[in-house]
Formats: sequence, structure tokens, C-alpha cells
Amino acid sequence: MTATLAPSIRIGKAAVGALGMLAVATGALESVVTPTLPLLQRELDMSPAEGALLSIVLLITGALVTPVAGRLGDRYGGKQVLIRLMAVVCAGGLVSALAPNLPVLLLGQVLQGAMVGALPLSFILVREHLPEGESKVAIGVVSGLFVGGGMAGTLSAGPVAEGLSRHWMFALPTIALIGATLLVNRLMPHDPPRRSDDTGVDWPGLALLSGTLVTLMLVLALAPDIGSHPLVLGALVVVLAAFVTGWITVERRAVAPMVDLRMLARPTMWKSCVLTFVICVGTSVAVYLVPQLFAVPSREYGFGASATEIGFFLLPGAVAASLAGPMSGIGTRRFGSRAVVTTGLVIMAVALTALAAVHSEIWHLVIGKVMISLANGLCVTALVTGIATSVDRSDTGIATGLVLVTRVIGFAVGAQLGGAILTAATPPGSDVPAESAFVTGFVIAGAVTALSLLVARTMSKGVKE
Repeated sequence: MTATLAPSIRIGKAAVGALGMLAVATGALESVVTPTLPLLQRELDMSPAEGALLSIVLLITGALVTPVAGRLGDRYGGKQVLIRLMAVVCAGGLVSALAPNLPVLLLGQVLQGAMVGALPLSFILVREHLPEGESKVAIGVVSGLFVGGGMAGTLSAGPVAEGLSRHWMFALPTIALIGATLLVNRLMPHDPPRRSDDTGVDWPGLALLSGTLVTLMLVLALAPDIGSHPLVLGALVVVLAAFVTGWITVERRAVAPMVDLRMLARPTMWKSCVLTFVICVGTSVAVYLVPQLFAVPSREYGFGASATEIGFFLLPGAVAASLAGPMSGIGTRRFGSRAVVTTGLVIMAVALTALAAVHSEIWHLVIGKVMISLANGLCVTALVTGIATSVDRSDTGIATGLVLVTRVIGFAVGAQLGGAILTAATPPGSDVPAESAFVTGFVIAGAVTALSLLVARTMSKGVKE
């Protein structure tokens, strides 16, 4: 039974601005690990495998939290769930800032992973309190500001970690996040419960999805060593198949599934999920490989860049990503989502192929990263905006949450794939992979991205205004 809803209160620019500030702070906190991973590995005496785990654990947690947050937001109201979720993220930021060792830092990253659920909750609030046309632009702006926050974190993490300490690179964005959360709590009106059913969270589905993601990451991590551990890898593949089968069975039978797989029967949903996954795999391979190539010693074929230099080199890409969200929102309104997604896919495929062919100068990597970041922002924002405005209002959180879960899984798979390729191409006794490994990674990502254009051609054009 659905509850009778009170008339929505229209929000002003201040409330949307508060959501934007929250997006900036969460983006900054999410991005500090990438440019400083070599520094963290040295200070905490981490192995490459532990470093890879640190780089994806936040994404895995986010993939688990997002659908739960979206469902609870649809049912109880976006603001109530958002504020509680951000309290967990703030606690995680403080734990990461105070972490004396790797296990505590991993705990902090697990808690910070709850931030991934903030975007669909923000979409619920925007769509609840703004007219259709304005909500599209606002969703694009909030998405773009989240990426813009990532830009700030990427640029500042290295100097802060090297000038002060690694603790402060977590502490500063966490302080900003606490302030933004208090501001959202003050400015955003309370929205009434959207659903009055008493069904609880799908805990069996959550547990099985957790097992699926963890096992998948282990399979990808061990794949380069298949010759040394064939039985272990084979057993993990069997376990992965069992988790996937069990999860699908549970979700199909659950009264209130964590991820409503019936939505995937809709062409708009499954096409958006396929495209989101492919786009994010291609992006993530580049996000992982480009900083690694910057860090390769200059006596080999790399550039020997420090954490501060890596952050500086990644800045133009972060700027492009921050602009892509609003550009995508405007482009979707004018030309439709299919045109924007197709444009982004072409740009990304060209950039990845170019990086495979030419990567001998810093500016080659910088321009390639700019194109890939721009393409990713255009595609993902167009897909999320299209989904958020094409389903019933009561399903906004569930639908966008499903796309964002796909986004997170794509990023995690891409990072692990890039790591597996480099690991397999690293000669015994050396810590520098063969240059051909980078070429292979870029070529694979570019080919998969190009093939996804076949799916994009079958999309509906989307609403043009």
C-alpha cells in the first residue's frame, strides 16, 4: 500500500547548493587515494596486492550500500536516509585520518564507501522538489560537482601528504564533509515517507552480492598466477558461480529485493547498465594505468613522477570530468541521451586507441586522460539522467541505484583487470612491468568501448526539450 504524500516543497538555489557542496566534499574524500597510492604503499609497507585492495574496497562497499540506500530513500524519504548515511561516511573519514596501519585504514575506507549511495539519494531529493526540466539540470550539476570534488582531492592529496602527512589528506575533506552535511540537514526540507510497506532490507541478497563481489575481485587478482594456483583459481570460479546463481535466485523470489532484477527486463534499463559497465571498465583501466605509467622510473620508459606531480598531471582530466556533468545535462535536454552517449563512446574509443599507439611524452597521457574523463562524464551522466527521469518517481532511487551499482562494479573490474595485466607482464625479480602491458590494456579497453556502440545504436533517442 502506498502512503498519501503531502505536496512537495519547492527548494531554492541554497538547498541545491548545499547538495552540491556535499558532492564536492565526498568527491574529494573519495579521490585522495589514487594519486598517493605509491606513497601509502611505502609508508604502510604494503605489497602491490594490498595496494590494489585499498584502491577498490571503497568501491565494493559502495556497490553494496547503493541499492539499499536507494530503496530506503524511496520508502522513507531521501533526506532522512542521506543524513544518516553521511554520518557513517564522516566516521570513516575520521578513522582513515587517524589510521596507524593498513587494517585500520581499510576499515575507514569500508565506512567511506557509504558515500556512493549519496548520489541516488540526492537525485531523489532533487526530483521530489523541482520541476522536470530543472531537475535534469540539477542532477547534472550535482553529478558534475561530485567529479569536481574529485579534481580537488586529486590535486591536493599529494602536496598535503608530502607537506603535512597522509593523515591530513583524509582529515581536511572529512571536515568539509561534516560542514556540508550539517548544511544539507538545515536547508533541505523534510520529505514524507514515500512507501508504507513493512518489508525490511533484503539481507540475504546483500550477503550474496557481497560474496559475489569479493570472490570476483579475488578471481581477477589471482588470474595472472593461474599457472601457480590452478586449483585455487578453479575453486574460486566455482564459488563465484554459486554466489551469482544464489543471488539471482534470491532476488527473483524476494518480496522486496535489494536490486529489482525485473527492472533489467526493461530495454532502457539493461541497455543503460550494459553501457555503464563497459564505459566504466574502459575508464577504470585508464585511471589505473595512466598514473602507473607516470610512476615508472625515467630510466626505463616512464617519467618517475612523485605523488604531487601525478596529481598535477591528472588535474586537466579532473577538470574535464567536472565540466562533463553539466554539459551532459544540457546536451541530453537538447539532443537526447542517445546522441550524448554515442558521442562519449566515440571519444573514449579514440582516446584509448591513441594512448596504446603513442604514450612516450607526458602530454600524450595528459590529453588522453582528458578525453577519457570527458567521455566518461558525458556518458554516465546522460545514462543516469535518462533513467532518473524515465521511471516512476517512486522508483527513482532503485533505478539510479542499479545503474550506479553497475558503475562501481565496472570501475572495480577495470582496476583489477589493469592490475592483472601489469602483474602478468612483470618479469621475475623486477617491479617494473613490460611496456607492452600498457599497450595491451589500452587496446583491450578501446576495443570493448568501440563494440559497445552497437548497443548504443539501439537506445531510444531520449526526450529532447
